[in-house]
Amino acid sequence: MDSLARSFLLPEIVKGMALTFKYMFKPKVTINYPYEKGPISPRFRGEHALRRYPNGEERCIACKLCEAICPALAITIEAEPREDGSRRTSRYDIDMTKCIYCGLCAEACPVDAIVEGPNFEFATETREELYYNKDKLLANGDRWEAQIAANLAAEAPYR
Repeated sequence: MDSLARSFLLPEIVKGMALTFKYMFKPKVTINYPYEKGPISPRFRGEHALRRYPNGEERCIACKLCEAICPALAITIEAEPREDGSRRTSRYDIDMTKCIYCGLCAEACPVDAIVEGPNFEFATETREELYYNKDKLLANGDRWEAQIAANLAAEAPYR
């Protein structure tokens, strides 16, 4: 008798419709993505960037710790001495098709030269565009420096 009553009254459909009507009049939580963006954590690991000092000099001292710690072997660094005796990179390449966005390169860097910035919109049409050289990484750092500095400052108590 119970199954006969269930087949005529359809309680599952009634419960589903009640749930629908319950949420129909509440404010919507959907965002209009290309025009509105949700909040991003300061610890978000997005597109890589090389940072500069405030005087414009690049931060990377070519210690090659990021290259050594990268589990995917995505980073290639070549260093050369400068006329003042310091070492700087002559080549800094990241193969983003290999990168697993683990953040170990940023953790290993003693001068916060390589960071993973807030940019998550870097889709490309070809694989070649995902091979980042030093110029592209420095341009990313220049573009996102204000946000990167704010994120590092917010994260500083936990490092």
